Amino acid sequence: MADTVVFPIDTPAGRRTAKVSYERLGGGEPLVLLHGIGHHLQAWDPVAGILAAERDVIAVDLPGFGDSPALPDGVAYDLRGVVPVLGALFEALDLDRPHVVGNSLGGLLALQLAHEKLVRSTTAISPAGFWTAGERRYAFGVLRGMKRGADSLPPQAVARLARTAAGRAALAGTIYARPGRRSPDAVMAETRALRECTGFAPTLEAGRDVLFTHDIADVPVTVAWGTRDRLLLRRQGVRAKKVIPGARLVRLPGCGHVPMNDDPALVARVILDATR
Repeated sequence: MADTVVFPIDTPAGRRTAKVSYERLGGGEPLVLLHGIGHHLQAWDPVAGILAAERDVIAVDLPGFGDSPALPDGVAYDLRGVVPVLGALFEALDLDRPHVVGNSLGGLLALQLAHEKLVRSTTAISPAGFWTAGERRYAFGVLRGMKRGADSLPPQAVARLARTAAGRAALAGTIYARPGRRSPDAVMAETRALRECTGFAPTLEAGRDVLFTHDIADVPVTVAWGTRDRLLLRRQGVRAKKVIPGARLVRLPGCGHVPMNDDPALVARVILDATR
């Protein structure tokens, strides 16, 4: 069951409050999990229990996604807007430089948190920000198509599709290499999360000019990429390694853009190794 935390943040209009939904389980060193655009914290469900055996796991609904409401007026959905909110969230939850793992948008945020030395390690799984202009346009086009589909399909049609492996492939095959492994309830819930999120359009708009160009020398960084990622192609991982030469680049064989469901044991092992 998710909890919520309300905490103060600085905005162009002065001090305001942000509200974030999160789930916390396990014990040990703190480990924060950040999902991708249009998704929600339940993306981490396949690995959260494994990680919680060794870590204090905090899975977060990013502002404007899942059960977390939109950012206050005037706060942008770019790195300069969202990263300070995450820093304030860490403070509100009494997390002193946690390990952070992020997927896609969450991976980009995790790398920026490392650049700003707000974390003790970063694991970025298929992070955004290492694309060419053409690759970004392709990815954004696919994401907009997914959003249009989620907006236009009645809930009854989603439920009907989610009951079959072929239907789950139609709904979620873009992000999972093995969408048939995702449960019908999970596919319905993430389709609803994509339909209802308030942060989708402003996040895409903010991402139009994003490139991650910072070397990160003093925080351990792992970059992991699924070999069957159809959204952010795996050659972008090679570019990430060139930008961050000290990073460990890990292949996730047979995994798609959101690999936690494709191979939970492998992804959990990569995360635990990276946070030791």
